[in-house]
Amino acid sequence: MQHMKRAAGVVLLATLALAGCSATGGGDGTAADADACKPSTGKVDLEFTSWIPGIEDAVALWNSENPDIQVKVQTGPNGNSGTYQNFFNQLKAGNAPDLGQIEYDALPNFRVQDGLEDIGVCSEVAAAKDSFVPWTWGQVTLGTDESVYGVPQDSGPMALFYRSDLFEANNIPVPTTWAEYKDAAKKVRAAGGYITNFSQSDINQFAGFVWQADGQWFQNNGDEWTVDLTGDASKQVADYWQELIDEDLVSTVPAWTDEWNNAYNSGNVWSWNSAVWGANSIASGAPDTAGKWSVAPAPQWNAGEEKAGNWGGSSVAVFKGTDHLYEASKFALWLNTSDESLTLLNKSANIYPATTEGLTLPSLQEGVEFYGGQKIYDVFADAATQVNPDFVWGPTMTQTYADVSDGFKAAVTGDGTLFDALTDGQKSTIDAMKAQSIPVKG
Repeated sequence: MQHMKRAAGVVLLATLALAGCSATGGGDGTAADADACKPSTGKVDLEFTSWIPGIEDAVALWNSENPDIQVKVQTGPNGNSGTYQNFFNQLKAGNAPDLGQIEYDALPNFRVQDGLEDIGVCSEVAAAKDSFVPWTWGQVTLGTDESVYGVPQDSGPMALFYRSDLFEANNIPVPTTWAEYKDAAKKVRAAGGYITNFSQSDINQFAGFVWQADGQWFQNNGDEWTVDLTGDASKQVADYWQELIDEDLVSTVPAWTDEWNNAYNSGNVWSWNSAVWGANSIASGAPDTAGKWSVAPAPQWNAGEEKAGNWGGSSVAVFKGTDHLYEASKFALWLNTSDESLTLLNKSANIYPATTEGLTLPSLQEGVEFYGGQKIYDVFADAATQVNPDFVWGPTMTQTYADVSDGFKAAVTGDGTLFDALTDGQKSTIDAMKAQSIPVKG
């Protein structure tokens, strides 16, 4: 399957410019100056870096309609593949672009390094809050009351992709709870398949499961961070998947490989708990199964609940040092709220909008042929409203992801457990934060 996940991660600089996230204002911990968000005089040229396919078309549309505010876009690899490190290098050298694409779980890292402008001082940005799905707005405020560190662009609400033909042929009801999912896994295994593949490397998918269970890995009170990868929700999720691994009810092939693609294309694996962007991953990686898939709401921990996790999503942020905060913020808002821009981005890169109105784009109201004509985005539109708005990412997610993934890889071979991996990952995360002079409990 084509790897379209919005996984985030960054490489920390050796020295952090700011230790904690202020809960009240700008990068120096004081209320930002609203006078900073005033229109510039004369023509303005902005620089913007992104990796979203086809974003040049949206920028060209903006430029054609805004001759006095011209945007030059530069595209490159996704954040974790080099763009984030370039941003950090540019910030250090004082030549960062005005705007940049930053995924939600990378924003805290840029924030603790004082690399972001607080665009919440711009009245148009503050007024746009209600235009966005609430939890996506929470991702860019980073727990503050008034500050905003990016304009939400897209999201990754999670649901259940499943082989409806195989479930129906084997008289297996579509599971609505995680208990039912395990029961279905036993029946799928008896039929010679696996209900899903447990990924050893997609820790942000696992975080989405914890998110759905109302877990919380990080908290920041304005002075210091709390790290808790081993709370009740995390243990519940880890123990659940550990049981499925121990009972050989899930496969464990490496994700995003030819072997993984073939597992879905051949019908050896029957479902995938994934984000909205996964629709294209399945279609590209399992082309022989066209018309045989459907989408259902994510299984719930308690019958009757309506909770969803999230996997992925990004924002457009304004970097510290821009001379045109007003114009940069205005462009970022237009890019991620106008129907014209969102339609272009959805068609070129399958961006799933973060605005409430964007969820009703005509292109998202149509049946999808690969999924038997089902209007699958209706399921994700509901899921987008069921994501807990209070989930917080930490400032060292690359390291956290890598360490937990190492533990998961060991666990699937019988060396330790998933919960052991979370326990070890929590310790290494705290150690890494302390080594970077980030205030942290523990």
